[in-house]
Amino acid sequence: MQENLTRSQRIRSIIAASSGNLVEWYDFYIYAFSAVYFAHKFSGSQDPTIQQISAFGIFALGFLMRPIGSWVFGSLADKIGRKSSMVFSVILMALGSFMIAAIPSKETIGDFAILLLLVARLIQGLSVGGEYGIAATYLSELASKGNRGFYSSFQYVTLIGGQLLAVASISIMLLFFTNEQMNDYAWRILFVIGGLLALGSLFVRSIMNESATKLHHHEDRGTLKALFKTSWKQFLFVVGITAGGSLAFYTITTYVKTFMINSAGIDATTSNHIMLIALFLLMVMQPVFGALGDKIGHKNFLMIFAVLALFLLYPLFSALKGTQNSILIFLVVMALFTILSFYTSVAGIFKAKLFPEHVRALGTGFGYAIPNAIFGGSAPYVALQFKNAGIENGFFIYLAVMMFFILVVSIFIPKESELE
Repeated sequence: MQENLTRSQRIRSIIAASSGNLVEWYDFYIYAFSAVYFAHKFSGSQDPTIQQISAFGIFALGFLMRPIGSWVFGSLADKIGRKSSMVFSVILMALGSFMIAAIPSKETIGDFAILLLLVARLIQGLSVGGEYGIAATYLSELASKGNRGFYSSFQYVTLIGGQLLAVASISIMLLFFTNEQMNDYAWRILFVIGGLLALGSLFVRSIMNESATKLHHHEDRGTLKALFKTSWKQFLFVVGITAGGSLAFYTITTYVKTFMINSAGIDATTSNHIMLIALFLLMVMQPVFGALGDKIGHKNFLMIFAVLALFLLYPLFSALKGTQNSILIFLVVMALFTILSFYTSVAGIFKAKLFPEHVRALGTGFGYAIPNAIFGGSAPYVALQFKNAGIENGFFIYLAVMMFFILVVSIFIPKESELE
């Protein structure tokens, strides 16, 4: 861990890394939250559910690039440093956002439109695939013993902040544009803004301090051979934890809005406002839970999350479906977000501290990206497929199985004292 930096340097570097992280995740999530407005531009179906399945199918395919991105950028971060790798990843994100903003609709170029949309999402998936592992590694290396959960929680502060910014930007757009205008052309403005913010974050990241100090001691640093030679068990632990954690994260923070509209019958504007407030509170909760996790233990936090999610996710989603009361809906969403915080506040540090420095970014990112692509990115798509087949509750059985799996994996992970 980096011990030579002053407190002001740590704070400055955390702000710089986190601001770039926020922009990357905004660019990635604006797709999910604005899909309802542009899905018809790329799908030949007239059925809104089928249109959204197509849009979220591409959302899921974007996740398939994450393992490649985590391999490329994680390896780069372990070879030349965390800072340089972060700069390269944000450039790719800007490119993907500008592409989506400029792609003509299917009426203009036919099926080629959805192919270009896929290419843009694959570029963004490559970028954000590298971002997670590097950010988790960077923040964990800046933190000192005893407050690593608190420092590392800022990764999810900005990750959630990216979602919040995406929801907020849609709410602001709706003040100036009608739903018809949003469906027609105004949704493109969101991606232009995202691309410009990504380019702006390049300057902010230039003031970061490098967190890795001993990379040059290892000639085989940042290679898959070195990773699996020294840390294959740790890699499997990260894969196991992330499989259930990513599924829960995208179900609770992304699919819940679609569920409110499609299954609970809540109008899009109301659900957007509820998500805006709830995501802000979820963001604020992260440092509080991170500090609490430092005291209770990161492993214990993961086990608490698994138990609560296993027994409460289905009843809470059922409660959403059974009411039209906005206040009750908000309280249910906040209950879901509270459960999720036991995972998000410590997930980054818990994974990063499993690995030695010379394979830390690669191990953290690659171990996260593979299950995230399979289970996380597919969450809205799989949920909609269950709904379209008339067996919506089947998705929650799948969810419960994965929560039980994360509980089992958590039990076998070494105690914190063995990882310091």
